[in-house]
Amino acid sequence: MTTSLIKTLQTAEPRGVPLDTATLQSHGISSALAHDYVKSGWLERLGRGVFMFAGDELERDPTLRFLERKLPGLHVAAKTALAWHGFRQNVPHREILILWGSRKDSLPSWFVERFPARFSSARLFDDQLPAGSGLANLPDSPDGPRVSAPERALLEMLSEVGVHQPIEEARAIMESVRQLRVRQLTTLLEHCRMTKAIRLCVVWAEELGLPWAEKARDAVGGKTGGSRWVRRLKDGHTLILKP
Repeated sequence: MTTSLIKTLQTAEPRGVPLDTATLQSHGISSALAHDYVKSGWLERLGRGVFMFAGDELERDPTLRFLERKLPGLHVAAKTALAWHGFRQNVPHREILILWGSRKDSLPSWFVERFPARFSSARLFDDQLPAGSGLANLPDSPDGPRVSAPERALLEMLSEVGVHQPIEEARAIMESVRQLRVRQLTTLLEHCRMTKAIRLCVVWAEELGLPWAEKARDAVGGKTGGSRWVRRLKDGHTLILKP
């Protein structure tokens, strides 16, 4: 077994990033040779067709970028995205990453073991909203993963209230989200498919006196209906929202 190819790989590819079979093959390393490198201690197998340099430690953001190529629409979402934008209520001892994607998938076990996370494929917006709307790299991390803008992340978080997201925490976080880009928020509200998220956004914004509350209500028009909205949530709470 030659070691020249693995040494070339070590020079060419960054540390802390998973290596898939396509990357290995681009350096002339076949599946059989990769297996030999695993047995000889050069590579560590993470999962089917995924490796890393032996003794390496994966870095979160480059690994998320790697997963973006595997899971359509993958992005940092909801409460996690708001926290990354600076809107947070509590700082957990070990943050659970909230990731969303555009189709039903699951995160690889090797990723979750290293970066505790949960994944959602909820269809929050209709098909008329262009793919990727409200998703971008953070300004200070142009090479980082895609992250929901605060306007999108807010609606994602509200959609999870009573399911994965405690009501009190959601409301407290929302109270800090005072400055939003109104045009982006109203566009997302117009295309939002979930009544709960729409109602919570409009009603809580008014109750909390957020400066964009009036624009939010104007954007949804009749979507809020003309009567109280009452729902029993999965966490046992009953949510009652005025018209």
